[in-house]
Parts: sequence; structure tokens; C-alpha cells
Amino acid sequence: MRASDIQDDLTEVLVTEAEIHAKLDELADRIEADYVGEELLVVGVLRGAVMVMADLVRALDRHVEMDWMAVSSYGAGTKSSGVVKILKDLDTDISGRHVLIVEDIIDSGLTLDWLQRNLVGRGAASVEICALFRKPDAAKVEVDVRYVGFDIPNAFVVGYGLDYAEKYRNLRDVGVLAPHVYS
Repeated sequence: MRASDIQDDLTEVLVTEAEIHAKLDELADRIEADYVGEELLVVGVLRGAVMVMADLVRALDRHVEMDWMAVSSYGAGTKSSGVVKILKDLDTDISGRHVLIVEDIIDSGLTLDWLQRNLVGRGAASVEICALFRKPDAAKVEVDVRYVGFDIPNAFVVGYGLDYAEKYRNLRDVGVLAPHVYS
């Protein structure tokens, strides 16, 4: 789905599909350089990170192992509740492994802060974060994010995996959702 197909639902397009793919290629180059000679477990955070993870790992010129976690702090709302629930845990033992968490967006930072501490507590050799989008003005906690694609305004955004009530994930661009859609 393209932004032009749902233009009445968006107030603006923030990042185009082409810009997203160019940024993922750049992030993949940095990740490859940082993990030379190391095995890497890439952990996607369901559901939002599906698009990011798929395109990021395809941009890597190396073998990686992948796993998924599902955590939630949103429900059907537009703001993070701050209470993290594991809906699907890892299938892989991460003891002694280099783990790269792939996330679609960092809002408050509460979920990723909790997730990073949780994985470190499981004995990972390292836990780094790659997020395609970050909202600096929405941060409630400081999260050390090694790889960030785009800093964006503190607006409710959809597309490229980001949703509102499970809709808009398949939008190829990322845009600001019009208030009339969720009010």
C-alpha cells in the first residue's frame, strides 16, 4: 500500500520507502564492520519490526541467526503504557552470544530499556539495539541505541511495520496518522 492510497488518513509522509532502504543499507554496512569475526544473533521485536528485520538482514553480506520476541506495552492505544509483557519469548539460548535487537521505533524507551536489561540478564555476551526510528522528544528513559535510522518528531506514525490498531503496517512509507483516524 502506498501513501497516495490512503492520503486522507495521513497528515504527511515523513520518510519514503526509498529513504528507508537507503538507510537500512547504511546500517547494515555499520553492523557488518562492527561484528567482523563474530557470530551475531539478530532478534526482531514482533510485530512492528518484521519489515525492518527482513530488509536489514537481507542487506547484510554475512550469515546471521535470527529469532523473534513479542513484547507489548501499547495494546490498541496510541501511547505506551510502560508495562512490558512478553507475548512470545526467544527460542534460542543467548548465553555468551552477541545479540542485536531490531526494533521499528523507540518512543518512550521503556520497552527497549526493559528488553535490553532482560537479555543482558540472560547472559548474552553483548546486547545492542538497532531501531529504524526514534522519537527523542518522547523519551522517558535514556536507552543506549547503537544504530538509529531516523530521528522523527513526537507524532503518531504508521507504515513500514508501524501500526494503529493493527492497520497500516503494510504502508511502504512512514507517515503521520491524521487525528481523525484515532480520536
